Amino acid sequence: MTPAARLAAAIEIVGFLGQTNQPADRLMRDYFRQRRFAGSKDRRAIVERVFGMFRAHAHFAHRMGGSDPRRLAIAQVLAEGAEPDSLFTGGYGPAPLSAEERAAIAATPGPEPLWVQGEFPAFLEGDLTRAFGDRLLIEMAAFQQRAPTDLRVNTLKATRDEVLARLRADGLDCHATPYAEHGIRCAPGAALTTHPLYESGGFEIQDEAAQLAAALAGAQPGMRVLDLAAGAGGKALALAAAMANRGEIIAGDVRPAALAELERRSVRAGVTIIRTHLLGTPPPGPFDLAFIDAPCSGSGTWRRQPEAKWRLTPGRLAELQHLQDQLLDQAGALADRLVYATCSILPCENQDRVEAFLARQPAFRHLPNDFKASPAGTGTDGFYAAVLGRPN
Repeated sequence: MTPAARLAAAIEIVGFLGQTNQPADRLMRDYFRQRRFAGSKDRRAIVERVFGMFRAHAHFAHRMGGSDPRRLAIAQVLAEGAEPDSLFTGGYGPAPLSAEERAAIAATPGPEPLWVQGEFPAFLEGDLTRAFGDRLLIEMAAFQQRAPTDLRVNTLKATRDEVLARLRADGLDCHATPYAEHGIRCAPGAALTTHPLYESGGFEIQDEAAQLAAALAGAQPGMRVLDLAAGAGGKALALAAAMANRGEIIAGDVRPAALAELERRSVRAGVTIIRTHLLGTPPPGPFDLAFIDAPCSGSGTWRRQPEAKWRLTPGRLAELQHLQDQLLDQAGALADRLVYATCSILPCENQDRVEAFLARQPAFRHLPNDFKASPAGTGTDGFYAAVLGRPN
């Protein structure tokens, strides 16, 4: 493919992403399966362009006075120091520049507002300022970097030293995580899901912050634990390992496909104490512990999914907060100890939800050891976890 054809493909993909909530990496995988003519170098170049447009989305939109995929691509070409006419050629390349686009190129942009400097949606400025104060731009700059690949050693099958030794022997650049006891960090883009140790259940892909949140729960062997909104079960598997595969974990979710994936992962991990529960009917309580892995904006994962920040809307954020409140109330009726966790950096999804729950449920108390993480602060994804309990 020519550079112009690659650019046209990137513009097409960005357009498709504006019409779906499918993660960018999954959509691009399906896109390339239908276009076998794109070689590995072509795919790599197109992927880099797509993610580049999302990582600098605010700057590019500000530069061109609009955020449609073509304008983002034009601004990207300008930022590279190239001449847009050399790539917007028609044929297999993007259509030639319009008069309006040429006028936008010639125009001088005004001063960059804070949301452009920080590459975040303008409507989040207030909440992000609450979260980070005068460190906002430092924190947002860290979200512009590629994320490493973290994994959690499955202590039911291996030790961290054993897994580290094997991965290094196989030529992978990796080291122990600084905080999580069973974590290993590998260089960005490391291909781990085809490694024999992964296929045999020796480790799971999981960011260090998520590992720390699961450890904060203090799950012990013999407990009866509820993992509410469990998804494909990354936290449930971590809790099962902490419990030495003794006790019971009920993993609830509204998505049958996610629960089926959790059942497959449990077999691979050698975990036998997880029972899946399709939400719609209440899980059978009571429980010693409820872990609420709440659906959220995913703002803590913006390093990995830069497209997600530009899909988020005020309406969707309000819907998520309502769901978070519902899950907290549901868990509070089933257990005396709760861990509320999100992969979000937004106080409106974190501290505000905890305070609202405590106002509705005065029998609960906010216990010590809240956990907050961010790429600039901890070198992990953004994350929040709080422990709530009824006094004895």
